[in-house]
Amino acid sequence: MPLEATLIVIDNSEYMRNGDYHPNRFQAQSDAVTTLFQTKVDSNPENTVGFMTMAGKGPEVLVTHTKDLGQILSALHSAQEKIGGVADIPTAIAVAQLALKHRSNKNLRQRIVVFVGSPLEGQGADEKYMVRLAKKLKKNNVAVDFIAFGDGIEEGERSILKTFVENANSSDNSHYLAVPPGPHLLSDMILNSPLLAGDRGIPEEAMGDVPSGSTGGGGGGGFEFGVDPSLDPELAMALRMSMEEEQARQAAAAQASGQPSTSAPAASSSTPAASAPAPPAQAAAPAAAGSASATAAATAEDEEDEEAMLQRALALSQGQDVEMADGEGAGGEEESEEDAIKRAIEMSMKGHDQQQQ
Repeated sequence: MPLEATLIVIDNSEYMRNGDYHPNRFQAQSDAVTTLFQTKVDSNPENTVGFMTMAGKGPEVLVTHTKDLGQILSALHSAQEKIGGVADIPTAIAVAQLALKHRSNKNLRQRIVVFVGSPLEGQGADEKYMVRLAKKLKKNNVAVDFIAFGDGIEEGERSILKTFVENANSSDNSHYLAVPPGPHLLSDMILNSPLLAGDRGIPEEAMGDVPSGSTGGGGGGGFEFGVDPSLDPELAMALRMSMEEEQARQAAAAQASGQPSTSAPAASSSTPAASAPAPPAQAAAPAAAGSASATAAATAEDEEDEEAMLQRALALSQGQDVEMADGEGAGGEEESEEDAIKRAIEMSMKGHDQQQQ
């Protein structure tokens, strides 16, 4: 993690009242400053961050080198009341360089992060002057990052800010980021850009095309689960474990469904796991239909048996001889025994009545 003293320069000109960034440019810039400060301080306990404005009555340092987020929030609130005027980029960079020169820990590398949300004016629009200033910063080992948004994004191929970064760059320590308006958050785009790659321990090559600003998602920021692991590691770990458990469960289900069909050709193993349960489901339909027809047949047979028993009982009550149906098995033998017992009881009752008479 880099050991740096950073000074953040924000744009508090009249252009910050525009609402093309939600809720307005200044609030979007304030959220980005908070994210930038937190990432810098969390990356190394020795890092310090300063804060200053470059519009209004003139460039003004509101917070020198600090590790306290409360001071930055208080300075942002104070800067909101000073919105106005025109941004003076060259003077602000000169003041920031002077503030970094008087840092307490001389082992900290120097870095200036400039937010530009208004058109370049005055000496800031003079390319030759800006190139001389960039070379001076490079000579003094001061890295410079430009974050252009809103009207700060220059139209056409000619870009003074890009030229400034190219001349101030030394071993890829300076960056230029343009964030056009869109559904994305300014803070998310900065967090996923090479500006903070070193502070987050991520190689710049792994950042992809985020710095272009042309692709912007919602609050997910392009993370694996829509959550930044550096901000909420417990939630990211829980989501990752949940996904691994679900994958293991699906693999086990696919393996279990593939066991009955081991005699299938090897080519069938390339089919998706979701299609494996389909043959058992199709085979279950005829089985269900067969069981339903068997149940209906059994019900019909029971009804016929009940009718036959009623007819035989009626015949017995009238003293008629009853013939057993052909093909009756063990069930018919049990019925004849019952009839014989009934007849014996009736005969004994008749004999008893005759004796009494």
